[in-house]
Amino acid sequence: MNFAALDLNLLRVFDAMTIELNTTRTGERVGLSQPAVSSALGRLRQILGDELFVREGNRMVPTERALALREPVRQALRQMEDALAAVACFDPASATQTFRISGSDYFSILLMPRLAAAVLADAPGVTLQMLDHPSAEAVRLLGEGAIDLAVVPVETTRPTIVDARLEVPDWVCSRKLLESFVVSMVPKHHPVLEKAGIKPGHRIPAEVFCEIPQVLMSMDGSKVGTIDPVLAERGLQRRIALTVPHFQAQALAIAESGLLGNLPVHFAKAVAPALGLELYLPPYDPPVTDVVLFWHRRVDAHAANAWLRDHIAKTLDSGPVTMTVPLTI
Repeated sequence: MNFAALDLNLLRVFDAMTIELNTTRTGERVGLSQPAVSSALGRLRQILGDELFVREGNRMVPTERALALREPVRQALRQMEDALAAVACFDPASATQTFRISGSDYFSILLMPRLAAAVLADAPGVTLQMLDHPSAEAVRLLGEGAIDLAVVPVETTRPTIVDARLEVPDWVCSRKLLESFVVSMVPKHHPVLEKAGIKPGHRIPAEVFCEIPQVLMSMDGSKVGTIDPVLAERGLQRRIALTVPHFQAQALAIAESGLLGNLPVHFAKAVAPALGLELYLPPYDPPVTDVVLFWHRRVDAHAANAWLRDHIAKTLDSGPVTMTVPLTI
């Protein structure tokens, strides 16, 4: 084995490839072209005497040797990065880093446009990437180094099955960004609500709520939301006419179809004016959700990561929204 031919760039390519299992995406992650990634993997194969990654249909899979090397290589790279970052100064004006943030489309719309405006004014060479991953994947992705930060909603008053899957180990640091809850949204002058004399910002009675067909944001197509068990306890059932996997699609469906939808209050406030929608309180107080920023403890003292965390907190600091009637819009 010729270790003299081994350099850190080859190990960076190997580490990225174990995550992406795709040469094009690996190149995007480490800033190389796809041919350069293939060339680097070829050199590694020659040095280590192993194929490392073999094609299986449309994807690459690691060999047993690659699996054995994955964690030791990743830990060694992280230790070197941490040692350098701990003593490095962060100058936003000259920074060229790429920051990867995990979050749903809720945060793509609520956070990213304003964050980009603030960050790029100070750091024009920085690249921000919002990646759409389920909240339950946040801890694993932080541990792998696939993301730098994760914005995750965590219910505090009535935990759901989804939240139960998000077990946070002690190497994950966190910062509460804001409190949220769900509000109901319909097009202006909705005939059912006007007939019932219910004004925007007020609570929709349960019977009226169930009378209006609804659109539900559901990643897996399930037609059950957090309010359905509460309705069922009172012998009521709503009709879900449509499910979509993203909040933006839900909001557009409300505007186009006249359906009722239940969305996080900050997101609803952000999109309602442009779409001609009105906000109401649902029949029963929904669970309160903490929106939390997570990061790996190893980057807790890194100036660049701390700088971005502060920018995210400032961007989402829009003040408290309460469930008082009428709802303050």
